[in-house]
Amino acid sequence: MKVFVAGGAGALGARLVPKLIDAGHEVVATTRSPRKADEIGRLGARGMVMDGLDPESVLTAVGEARPEVIVHEMTALAELEGQSDVRHFDRSFAMTNRLRGEGTDNLLAAAAEVGARRFLNQSYAAWTYARSGGPVKSEDDPLDPDPPKEQRQSLATIEHLERATLEAPLEGVVLRYGAFYGPGTSEPIFGEMAHRRRLPVIGDGGGVWSFVHIDDAAAATALAVERGEPGIYNVVDDEPAPSAEWIPALAEQVGAKPPRHLPRWLGRLGGGEVGVSMMCEIRGAANAKAKRELGWKPAHPTWRGVLGTAAA
Repeated sequence: MKVFVAGGAGALGARLVPKLIDAGHEVVATTRSPRKADEIGRLGARGMVMDGLDPESVLTAVGEARPEVIVHEMTALAELEGQSDVRHFDRSFAMTNRLRGEGTDNLLAAAAEVGARRFLNQSYAAWTYARSGGPVKSEDDPLDPDPPKEQRQSLATIEHLERATLEAPLEGVVLRYGAFYGPGTSEPIFGEMAHRRRLPVIGDGGGVWSFVHIDDAAAATALAVERGEPGIYNVVDDEPAPSAEWIPALAEQVGAKPPRHLPRWLGRLGGGEVGVSMMCEIRGAANAKAKRELGWKPAHPTWRGVLGTAAA
């Protein structure tokens, strides 16, 4: 098929493009940088420069490629370089939110113009589910109705992109990724923080995290290009874990001292309400649907022994 990957030079896009080519697809992948467009070309795809926030730029690129399938992977996460401010979460992710929101609208408009059949959109499962009920959520469970104030815009953007994708008159697929680790991700910041003892266990450490290796996320995405009914899929590994479990394990893995344990009130001073929510309250995600309907099996079913080794 003809596949158009918006954001083909990012952490996930760069791992996805070769998988699509290996599967025999004709791939056009976009980036905002001419240099990175050349890098995409060396992967075997056609690299194009596109501004995802400019409707005309998107329409021109999609119109020239005329794809059957469009995959939205545009973010500005690389610009953060691991320096996101948890206390001011929405401010840190403002550009990524625009690319996910306005970028979705622009790509869907272009998809309608060229008659694309299928549209895959990135979403998130690592902190977005309601912070009540059981520790692990399926795609049928509700998203957080009352997120911390500094995450409200980010969650509203996620809700918009999911709704727009699923309501569009094509095969809309939403992939709710877990927290990425592996080559090209911001994972090294966790090991660095562990060594500096700046990754404490807060409160009871009950916040449940769902991780996914970047290569596994790319593999699931490549499969979803070809198969799976329209709808939502959690793309996470097999072992959701509370922060009280994965933070000490990470520290041991990278040879750091055991993490400090802080009461919630002290954790709030450092990380704000978002930090407390992430460490004490969030829920994990289940991957049974992606395994069943996409035929996906993560090569890294657990973060254990791998998280903190970014070259793995």
